Amino acid sequence: MQKKNAEELGLRARENDVWLSLHGSYFINFCGEKKIVEASKGRLIACATAAEWMNAYVVVFHAGFYGRKMREEAYKNCVEILRDVVNTMKSLGIKNAKIGPETMGKQSQLGSLDEVIGICEEVEQTQLVLDWSHLHAREFGRFRTVDDFREVVEKIENRLGAEAAKNMHCHFTKIEFTDKGERRHHPLSEGRYGPDFGMLAQTIAEFKLRPVIISESPLLDLDAIRMRDVLRFQQQQP
Repeated sequence: MQKKNAEELGLRARENDVWLSLHGSYFINFCGEKKIVEASKGRLIACATAAEWMNAYVVVFHAGFYGRKMREEAYKNCVEILRDVVNTMKSLGIKNAKIGPETMGKQSQLGSLDEVIGICEEVEQTQLVLDWSHLHAREFGRFRTVDDFREVVEKIENRLGAEAAKNMHCHFTKIEFTDKGERRHHPLSEGRYGPDFGMLAQTIAEFKLRPVIISESPLLDLDAIRMRDVLRFQQQQP
């Protein structure tokens, strides 16, 4: 993205009271061979640079696939790589945009809840990105009750602090999964799939959270409005 275009977008966003985030390149894998890792670092830094130009507060990214590496090894390597990315960002004067590791929906991907929280604990200038649907699929239907949502919020509070929990960046939709995890997204109206946004809305209202929630439904705008209305209803309850 050209700097001029990014700055113009940022200006229009501010004029219209729109808070910007940016999803980074899908061609990122911090668990691959050295050549792949170096290219991935360059792509994430380029995205962070564009985010700084447009005043987007976070660059969401997928950390990669475990591949042949053990999970613990892949995680440790990813942390070291992201520390290097952040150091480069600082040297380039990128101070406002954060990088946001996302919870992932497949067992083969680095991005469990504990891994994403751990990255945010160990790497500066990071923002928790919680895809509730991915987490639901990765753990084969994790969110069945309101308590299941509460447990996640409480874990984030305990490890990252109340502000990190309060200001989460989230994705949500209904999701279909197999024994390998995520398969495909579904609209909120498809009752046979989870998770249930009403339960999440109840949790948000109960904990007085202020998350950004991105609709990832096949019906992006319609389900965004539906989620907004459900959340407003929960927040008005005594």
